[in-house]
Amino acid sequence: MKISIDIDCTPAEARAFFGLPDLTAVNEVVTEALKVRVQENIDTLSDPVRFWERAMATSGQSFDAMQAAFGQAMKAADKG
Repeated sequence: MKISIDIDCTPAEARAFFGLPDLTAVNEVVTEALKVRVQENIDTLSDPVRFWERAMATSGQSFDAMQAAFGQAMKAADKG
């Protein structure tokens, strides 16, 4: 047996129904902060060389951090 229920409501109505908070103000703050950061770094985005230099520098650091986290997890699993 299969039962389907279709509910026609807006996202705001669904949030209110489930008692979830309205995060419109938070979304506006985050969006505005992103706009400011994009404007500050627009020169990097328009210059492919600078963009990839930053991307590669960051990815190397995050790869090292991920590798260290895996190593710690393996050590913990080996002891347990």
